[in-house]
Amino acid sequence: MIELFNTGAYLIDGKEIIADDADAQAKLSQKGKNISKEEARKGTISHGILSAHNKSGDDRNLMLKFDSLTSHDITYVGIIQTARASGMDKFPIPYVLTNCHNSLCAVGGTINQDDHVFALSAAKKYGGIYVPPHMAVIHSFNREMMAGCGKMILGSDSHTRYGALGTMAVGEGGGELAKQLAGRTYDMPNPPVIGIYLEGKLNKGVGPQDAALTIIGKVFKNGYVKNKVMEFIGPGIANLSVDFRNGIDVMTTETACWSSIWKTDDLVKAYLETRGRVGDYKELNPAGAAYYDGFIKIDLSKIEPSIALPFHPSNVYTINELQKNAKDILAKTEEENKSSGLNLNLGLKYHDGGVWAEQAVIAGCSGGIFENIMAAADIMKGSFLGNGNFTMSVYPESQPTYLELVRNGAVETFMKAGVLVREAFCGPCFGAGDTPANNELSIRHATRNFMNREGSKPNDGQIASVALMDARSIAASAINGGRITSAAELKTDYGKYKFFFDKSIYEKRVYNGVGKPQPNLDLVFGPNIKDWPKMPALSDNLLVKIVSFITDPVTTTDELIPSGETSSYRSNPLKLAEFTLSRKDPNYVKKAKEVKSMEDWKQGTGNSEVIENSSLNDIIKKIEGILNSPFPGFQSPGFGIGSAIFARKPGDGSAREQAASCQRVLGGSANFALEYATKRYRSNLINWGILPFVIKDENALYNDCFVFFPGIRAAVNEKKDAIKGYVLGDNVIEIQTALGELTDAERQILLDGCLINYYSR
Repeated sequence: MIELFNTGAYLIDGKEIIADDADAQAKLSQKGKNISKEEARKGTISHGILSAHNKSGDDRNLMLKFDSLTSHDITYVGIIQTARASGMDKFPIPYVLTNCHNSLCAVGGTINQDDHVFALSAAKKYGGIYVPPHMAVIHSFNREMMAGCGKMILGSDSHTRYGALGTMAVGEGGGELAKQLAGRTYDMPNPPVIGIYLEGKLNKGVGPQDAALTIIGKVFKNGYVKNKVMEFIGPGIANLSVDFRNGIDVMTTETACWSSIWKTDDLVKAYLETRGRVGDYKELNPAGAAYYDGFIKIDLSKIEPSIALPFHPSNVYTINELQKNAKDILAKTEEENKSSGLNLNLGLKYHDGGVWAEQAVIAGCSGGIFENIMAAADIMKGSFLGNGNFTMSVYPESQPTYLELVRNGAVETFMKAGVLVREAFCGPCFGAGDTPANNELSIRHATRNFMNREGSKPNDGQIASVALMDARSIAASAINGGRITSAAELKTDYGKYKFFFDKSIYEKRVYNGVGKPQPNLDLVFGPNIKDWPKMPALSDNLLVKIVSFITDPVTTTDELIPSGETSSYRSNPLKLAEFTLSRKDPNYVKKAKEVKSMEDWKQGTGNSEVIENSSLNDIIKKIEGILNSPFPGFQSPGFGIGSAIFARKPGDGSAREQAASCQRVLGGSANFALEYATKRYRSNLINWGILPFVIKDENALYNDCFVFFPGIRAAVNEKKDAIKGYVLGDNVIEIQTALGELTDAERQILLDGCLINYYSR
């Protein structure tokens, strides 16, 4: 079904694959392709797009300028505030501000709508695009109105993926968007490109989520595509509609890849033409000889309806496997999650010969696509949910899609079946809507099923679970009362529906001020919108205290800063920081504040009792032993104190910069990790002045230990590969750390203390 090559591979004329082995050059010669590996690398679609957007003049080290930007109402306030502080006076490229996350306005009084008013005022003042609440989810609007072949789009949401439309899109933390708004570039080494070769044709009842989960299950844990570009090629693409391709593409984020791109064809041209943008089409294909740094071959005909069990999209089984071995698989899933202190009781879901869910949701940029919803409606015609505990909700991706669902009868079908059809809203994907009851299982065609992402609070004794499935199998399960069922078991006649896009829906409500800034207008600030507090520059010497020590295999950004109701405070850095690690380590905020109070005392703004009640005087003696000289004390100008966390692999999941900025607001100075789950989380740390240390041996560190870094500023400035630190326990232990690859700009950001300081130098 899926074959992962253990070498790179050449693709000849789009259809013949030559593995990069000892015979590769001879085989290339036989095909008349006498080409070096480096030249063939330039034959990928990815290389062409990246080169066109690269301003460095160096193919190895990219400095990218994007064609447009996009953010939603959890991230855009902080980005605009950062850009304002960095000298921005207008949006230099189109910037789409959508309102699909905090659009319910259900928490915190007026503050969510205050953010929306702020965004409209910013779009008018700086020349942007404002999409009102409930009109469209962020990625659907960009697919419909902004994506185009050969373009690049940067978004402050991790699922910024428009590769199926020939657009290389990247989800990043807000700092990277602020750089673009300030006229700077997105800098990184040229990423490896992995060929994703599709062949064959999907069977009836198999949907895009099934294909996506199957791929994720094969490549996430082994890191095969981590921080790389997934380039979709091969004859199987022609057998997939564009909606289907979009449904697979948006889920590539869960593989930990950096971006994605697909070859384009007449179906993509028709998609853009339907939306009045045929001028944004051009055919994208690899060259006659293209080299890929890795290669995945996928037979679409072998993919089966699948399910991702808690708590990751990579925890994948076919539904057939689950049905045959339910007890063992559910018990295994329970055991795997015990390390996080969770007792799932998933075994209770197996009874009466099947696995049962209490809730179903089809939503957002992955599930709320027109063809997904129409297929689910075809399955549910003439059925109904009943008035028991099982419930189902459908969230179309946009108002134009909603209108087509009305015209084609899907809304009537769902209503008669007892299904709620709701507004365009991302809430079910991050815990702001449709939260199941304690111990319930929700099956969802959405993007993620991380722990408490559905809104439960395990620390308060609330725990619910989400399993990811395709809309088709969700509908099949719904007509069976919640018993998890594969759509392949049904004999449904799926209709063929033509999509008519009514652009006037957007023209009548969306504000488009691109190229028309009105600098004399004022921004409208609600009472919850606050400026970023001042951040100190990196000191000559640094003492950090590890105040949270996390040994889970992976730590998500949802755990670093929870979603759900906390999202309402993301325009208020100090308020939001109170929620940092609240569901993973409830003691973190208190302990981080205690360390920050030491730095405040050093700066002359804190209470001396902090020092009297701490162990810092003992630490001084140990530092003097390391330096072999008297230490002038913690109030010396070249000395800094900060908190830190250790996590084995932090940063999987959302692009949210607040996972880093909240640590910084509380005085965080460093992260220690064996590796970072994503580039975007590491970038967030750097942009907020947090040192992203990598260590090889976690056993040298422990919770509440102090680590001293003499000469840290010089080490960063001098680009030292290895940085020496000292763990100040009962015995002083020397450790070796590294910061990894950094651009010159990233080094300066760390030295200055954060991106805002860097721009205001």
